[in-house]
Amino acid sequence: MPNDQASPPPSIFYNSVYHHGVDEKRRVQIPAKWRPSESQSIQFTVILWPATASKGSYLLFLPPEPMQRLMSLITAMPYSDPKADSLRRLLGKNSDQVQVDKGGRICLPEMMAKGAGIDRESVLVGSWDRFEMWNPERYEAASKVDEALSSEAFKLI
Repeated sequence: MPNDQASPPPSIFYNSVYHHGVDEKRRVQIPAKWRPSESQSIQFTVILWPATASKGSYLLFLPPEPMQRLMSLITAMPYSDPKADSLRRLLGKNSDQVQVDKGGRICLPEMMAKGAGIDRESVLVGSWDRFEMWNPERYEAASKVDEALSSEAFKLI
């Protein structure tokens, strides 16, 4: 008996580092191996991730499954908790949805590109089930922090 159910699309893993230009319309080419097939249309949630003491702000791109996991965490937080309310507002106002166009590009929302310091160049960094987009100078500084933490970080697996 034939299987009437469509097989799930292959998973996309976001790995490696890519340097891409940003055009005058704030469009950035996405690596071909990160793009959904033509039959798929993935909507990414992009979040302007805040700066920390050791890293500057960058853009975090979440495909649907990691975004659903984040939404589950957020909606499970009590509405009576002022920190949870603040987090919901911060994530809400510093996020948007984007899609890969037919040319394999994502158009960055202006406020987010400015907040992440992305102008004419970007660095795309795979993080397995998601990816990040950085200003090149900020990424270089963050990479130094990552290298300093690498021996401890690898103990996590």
